[in-house]
Amino acid sequence: MGEIKIVIHTPQLSIFDCVRVLCEKAKEVLMEESNVQPVKSPVTICGDIHGQFHDLAELFRIGGKCPDTNYLFMGDYVDRGYYSVETVTLLVALKVRYPQRITILRGNHESRQITQVYGFYDECLRKYGNANVWKIFTDLFDYFPLTALVESEIFCLHGGLSPSIETLDSIRNFDRVQEVPHEGPMCDLLWSDPDDRCGWGISPRGAGYTFGQDISEQFNHTNNLKLIARAHQLVMEGYNWGHFEPAPRRGEPDVTRRTPDYFL
Repeated sequence: MGEIKIVIHTPQLSIFDCVRVLCEKAKEVLMEESNVQPVKSPVTICGDIHGQFHDLAELFRIGGKCPDTNYLFMGDYVDRGYYSVETVTLLVALKVRYPQRITILRGNHESRQITQVYGFYDECLRKYGNANVWKIFTDLFDYFPLTALVESEIFCLHGGLSPSIETLDSIRNFDRVQEVPHEGPMCDLLWSDPDDRCGWGISPRGAGYTFGQDISEQFNHTNNLKLIARAHQLVMEGYNWGHFEPAPRRGEPDVTRRTPDYFL
């Protein structure tokens, strides 16, 4: 933690230098994590934050501070909201400080292309006068794990399943350190959505697929899973069970799907 302490106690360092040192340290931590990162229960699982820093603070107030509470965030920390820089900086700093108590997965908005359209790039230009901070963070996004596995039973990811992926081992073999592709299995994990119709369908998003309950059940059976937890869509109730109706057993994770102020 020496580098982080230097940032805190050296006011002459620029914002760029602070972010650079933080992200360099975060890369060291994230490089040690798997594409299917194991997570211990109990854990609080959270969906999209999208630059809603004050809602993130409220989430920690209600759910408990990290590291007192173990957290798993399923992507989309930036874009849309007004405080993407503050949001992602806090989460990355917590990851560096408490690497075993917070897991931060990649969402489809942790992407160079998407952030140039939906706000993070413009926010960095507005706040700092250049794109340096944006570049450092988007380079870091390449290192975020794609999925997580809670107690070998609950598969967590941002988007959804892929017709190109049958087993968790195939995900473990991906080279994730790259920009999110426009198509293919890595793209599908971050873009796909569940659907009421069976089988695979064409996604209206233009990336990923839709998949039915039969697909979810087959994937769970193949990989000996009990549940798939994902984010990526607005849920007005805060969470829903989707393809998995039964209520959770004692000891299974709390699922917080969206922050209060975020709307599509």
